[in-house]
Order: sequence, then C-alpha cells, then structure tokens
Amino acid sequence: MTEQDSDYALLTEIAVAYYDQEQTQEEIAKRFGISRIKVGRLLKKARQEGIVEISVKYHPVFSSQIEQQFISHFGIKRALIALDHHDEDEQRQQVAALVSNYLAGVLKNDMTVTVGQGRNVAAVASHVGIFPERNCRFICGIGGTKRDNQLIDADHISRNLARKFNGFSETLYAPAYVETPELRSAFMQNRLIKATLEQASKADVAIIGLGDMNENSFMVQLGWFTPQEIATARQEQGVVGDLAGYSFFNIHGKPVDTVMNDRVIGLSLEQLRTIPCVIAIASESTKATAILGALRTGVIDVLATSASNARTVINMQKAL
Repeated sequence: MTEQDSDYALLTEIAVAYYDQEQTQEEIAKRFGISRIKVGRLLKKARQEGIVEISVKYHPVFSSQIEQQFISHFGIKRALIALDHHDEDEQRQQVAALVSNYLAGVLKNDMTVTVGQGRNVAAVASHVGIFPERNCRFICGIGGTKRDNQLIDADHISRNLARKFNGFSETLYAPAYVETPELRSAFMQNRLIKATLEQASKADVAIIGLGDMNENSFMVQLGWFTPQEIATARQEQGVVGDLAGYSFFNIHGKPVDTVMNDRVIGLSLEQLRTIPCVIAIASESTKATAILGALRTGVIDVLATSASNARTVINMQKAL
C-alpha cells in the first residue's frame, strides 16, 4: 500500500467513525491516538478530497419561505424550488417534475400554451407521470432547430406535451435562427408564420428556458451565435442572459441591443410580457445571475429552479 493509499484509508476510517458511527471527535482522537484538533483537520480534508460529500435537504417549510421571498422581492406568482442535486441531469429532472405537476394543476380545457425550446423545457415534456386530459393547444413560440441526438426543439416538445395532456399541437413552420435581420424580416412577412406567432402571443401560458452568457451555451453549440459574439455581449455590453433563446438583458433586467438581436424567429420580449402566465425554467447552477436579470425584466410569472440557485439569487438581490 502506498503512502497516499494509507492516508486515504485513515481519512475514510475517521469519516466513517464520525458520520456513520456518530462517535465524537474526542472519542476518535483516543481511538486513533491523535489529538482532537488533528481529527477536525482530517475530517475537513476528507470533505476536500471528496471522501465525504455533504448535501443539505431542504424542508418544505424552508422552500416555502424562499418562495415567499421571491414573491415579495420580484412580484411573481410562484417560485417552484427543487432540492439540490450534484448531477446536472438529475437536477433538471427534479425541476421538470415540479413544473409538470404545476401545469397539471393550472391547465384548463381550451387553454393555449406557448412552448419554447431547450433541455429544461424538453425535460418537462418528457417527465413521466399520470396527468389529466386537457383539451389544450400547445403551440410553438419559436421556430424549429436540430441538434443531433437531442430532441429539444419547440415542435418536438410541443407534440410531447400535447400527448401528455391529450391536447393537440401546432407547429411554427419556420427556422428558429436565420443569418441576418433582413432574412428574418422576410420570413416574418409570411402569412402562415405571422398567424402562428399571433396565436402564440395570445396564449394563456408560456413555458420557456433561461440562458446565460456562456461561450459553450446551447445557442453557440447550435451555431446560432459565435463564442466571440457571446463574449462581447457579456463583457462589453453587460448582458447576463436571455429569455427563450433571445431577448438579451442586463443584470437590471433592461433589454440590450446586441449584434445577435433580430436573428431568431419567435415571440418578442414584449409579446411574452402580454401572456398571463410565463413559466421560466433554469435548473443549472451557473444561471443565478441570469435568473436575477430575468426576474427584473418583469416578464416572468413563475420561476422553476433549484434551492441553491434560489438562495444565491435572493442574496444577490439584497446586495445589488
């Protein structure tokens, strides 16, 4: 056994004694013939080395208190707060479960639901469960896109939601992204596209994702925007995030005019604002700043995120 293996073995034994066997640090010190101070140092090292992982489970009362802070600070209707999970995919599923259950409670017959794109929205549509039949229309609020092996475009999500609630789906027959504002303007003159977006803007509910300004973001991976365009918007213009894959804003929730504007075919920020219930989803732990800016736009009515994101956003709101 190497010296490193021996050290790890000792750390593991001490961690098991303290956390599993519930021995005191004094008892462990006597058992291993070391000082109590050294026991404390070794327990700290066990956490740093990943031998011990501590996760805090939030009580429903605690989540309710956080939700009330969000309602008070930002004037939203609901904050759906999921327990933290170290695995990003599992975290996304936890948040998706809350949104699915919320939809099951608020959707009524003959409602229209505008559907966005991305992994978080797709996770809601694919969440497994028994849901009530609702004669709802699910309609794409943004055009189509394709990414290999990931069915995360609005049309696919809309169809999945329609099957889930036994409603029906309506496609926006346009690409989500075009290369120039002039090309987008030409698409927006099409009568079918205009009619579909007009219906989407009159929806009762919208489900959208929140993006952060990351050079490896969903939009960059799709080839919509370059890493340099994202970096410039963030560093020089103060952009902290986007709503639904476009509609860029700063930390104060103010729209920012970037070179990326007017290249996406979908509902505008002002059209989203007129929808009575806009549900925004952001499960990733990197999105706290984007969440704060998005909440300050005044567009969001229901936020779905993790407990750690929620705590960070509340602390940032108090500091900024």
